[in-house]
Amino acid sequence: MSLTLAAPPAETPVLAPREQEALRHIAAGCTYLQTARQMGLSRHTVDAYLRRIRAKLGINSTAEMTRLAISMGL
Repeated sequence: MSLTLAAPPAETPVLAPREQEALRHIAAGCTYLQTARQMGLSRHTVDAYLRRIRAKLGINSTAEMTRLAISMGL
C-alpha cells in the first residue's frame, strides 16, 4: 500500500498596502494619472505597482484586476 500526499495548496500572493490602494483606484475607474495624483505618487510608480500586481497574480487585463479588487473587497 502506497501513501500519496496531496500537494499543499499554492499560496496566494499578498499585495502590499500601496498595491491594494492602487488597485482600488484603478478598479474604481481612475486612470494611472488620477491614481498617482490621489496617492501622491508619479504615474510611473503607479504603473510599477500595477505591473507588480499583474506579475504576482498572473493577470493581464484591467478587467481582471477589477474583478480581483471586487473579490478582495477593495
